[in-house]
Amino acid sequence: MRATLRAASCLVVGACLSAGPVWAQHGSHMIVAPDDLKWNDVASLPPGAKIAVLEGKMNEAGPITARLRFPANYRVPAHFHAAVERVTVLSGTMNFGMGDKLDAKKTTAVGPGGFLIMPPNQSHFVWTKEEAIAQINVIGPWSVTYVDPADDPRKK
Repeated sequence: MRATLRAASCLVVGACLSAGPVWAQHGSHMIVAPDDLKWNDVASLPPGAKIAVLEGKMNEAGPITARLRFPANYRVPAHFHAAVERVTVLSGTMNFGMGDKLDAKKTTAVGPGGFLIMPPNQSHFVWTKEEAIAQINVIGPWSVTYVDPADDPRKK
């Protein structure tokens, strides 16, 4: 029995030691100041949104940390993502709703420090009254699929 426990313990410890944190694969730590962010247009969202990718590549497998900046009076029609999406609101207020059609009356306002997590393929929509910035944490590749294909800005 002790030999079996010892062997199992060695396997668990070995697996943990070989896994290592993802950031270690980059060879060093990373610090990003707000002024270092490079904001770019987001082809998969309606015009006006900007994105700054802090970690990873949006179209590749692996962890992604990115910030999205939405202007005042902005709307993202009903859409979903293929993977779990974790959102932390950093500034402003964002209004999130679940469902297949944007309905501003069926949303929850989420302010700075608020967090939400959505499972894969959960249809949702977003709107703002004021400029807002959110951080997303996902496992890529990140994709946006609109419930109504006519809402997809990449097809316009």
